[in-house]
Amino acid sequence: MGKLRPCVAEAIGTFALIFVGIGAIKAAGSDLLAVALAHGLTIAVFVSATGHISGGHLNPAVTFGALVGGKIKPADALFYWISQLAGAYLAGLACLAIFNRDVVVTGTPQLASVSATQGVVIEAILTFFLVFVVYGTAIDARGPKIGGLAIGLTVTLDILFGGPLTGAAMNPARVFGPALAANFWTGHAVYWIGPLVGGAVAGALYKTLFLSQR
Repeated sequence: MGKLRPCVAEAIGTFALIFVGIGAIKAAGSDLLAVALAHGLTIAVFVSATGHISGGHLNPAVTFGALVGGKIKPADALFYWISQLAGAYLAGLACLAIFNRDVVVTGTPQLASVSATQGVVIEAILTFFLVFVVYGTAIDARGPKIGGLAIGLTVTLDILFGGPLTGAAMNPARVFGPALAANFWTGHAVYWIGPLVGGAVAGALYKTLFLSQR
């Protein structure tokens, strides 16, 4: 039960993000603020709900950043990744059953008016912001304990910038789950390379410059 509880929490939280994200994009269409708030509020709520159980990562890039920073063991990180991707896939399947493939594809972050290289850079920077805030408000014991609010707001502001460019996934699971459910892999590598690089840099930087000062 020691590993089961956090893994189930990670799967549930990631499921919620992908499920709400696809549904919000269907409902809101081109309303960027509505889409950003839907994702940000979901993260705020479920990070707060799962933080005391699993740390509320809900994102392979966040887990990778925690791993690079020495805040999670490699074996636990592997279990988290499996749980997050499984939750994302189940959310993709649920949306596929409720809506149709076109809705799931439309609800999957995609490149728009930027190259793959630009997409990787954008996703890396946005994910750096996210993981840095995770460290500063959730991992670092000195940080303000404000639940998932700051993390959710970071997701919101990242989408306001990156939504029209890359979809602002900041999260490989956010793309993997719908992609697997709908068999849609266009530009998929961007959403692994960018977030993992951004998360790793944030984890290494925070560990080296800030945690070392404690």
